[in-house]
Amino acid sequence: MALLVRVLRNQTSISQWVPVCSRLIPVSPTQGQGGRALCGTSQKIKIAALRMYTSCVEKTDFEEFFLRCQMPDTFNSWFLITLLHVWMCLVRMKQEGRSGKYMCRIIVHFMWEDVQQRGRVMGVNPYILKKNMILMTNHFYAAILGYDEGILSDDHGLAAALWRTFFNGKCEDPRHLELLVEYVRKQMQYLDSMNGEDLLLTGEVSWRPLVEKNPQSILKPHSPTYNDEGL
Repeated sequence: MALLVRVLRNQTSISQWVPVCSRLIPVSPTQGQGGRALCGTSQKIKIAALRMYTSCVEKTDFEEFFLRCQMPDTFNSWFLITLLHVWMCLVRMKQEGRSGKYMCRIIVHFMWEDVQQRGRVMGVNPYILKKNMILMTNHFYAAILGYDEGILSDDHGLAAALWRTFFNGKCEDPRHLELLVEYVRKQMQYLDSMNGEDLLLTGEVSWRPLVEKNPQSILKPHSPTYNDEGL
């Protein structure tokens, strides 16, 4: 079970191949005091964004998703699970004003760098990989719109968004949809309880289990520790 995920974890390490944060293309210069403040903190936000994206791929129990949602152990399944967690991070960080929106852009940048690198590790033909990247990009933005509408709707609306995107319209067991709806709701509640300034400084995110052993254990997380530089 989850052989592909184990292989990718053994052969890839985000710290080995993600471009140095300073090499990222900067956003367009902004004017005013707010713009200068953003430029002064952009480097810290890039590091926090890398950590937040890393939490999406290294702190998520992919094998549990494969098992409980009856998903095949494929690269596409890995992408769908990662996309869901990246989207939840984006929803949370968009609440943090201009800095949060900037961080969202960097998180998405790291995600595509990750997807490309994992494709290379798997030996995917460069032409096919490029073609698949275009398809995944289109899927990503369609998924973001669908999930955004779903999270603002009731559970039926969210279930419909998950059915279309996460399950590709092929979920035959309603219990799987119910599990995912509950997971997203509790996860968003958990992320909302995290301090926004801490998230901008550290990017440290933890995830609740897909199935809670103790439903009463969903408590406000502890504040992360960081030094004077926010690292």
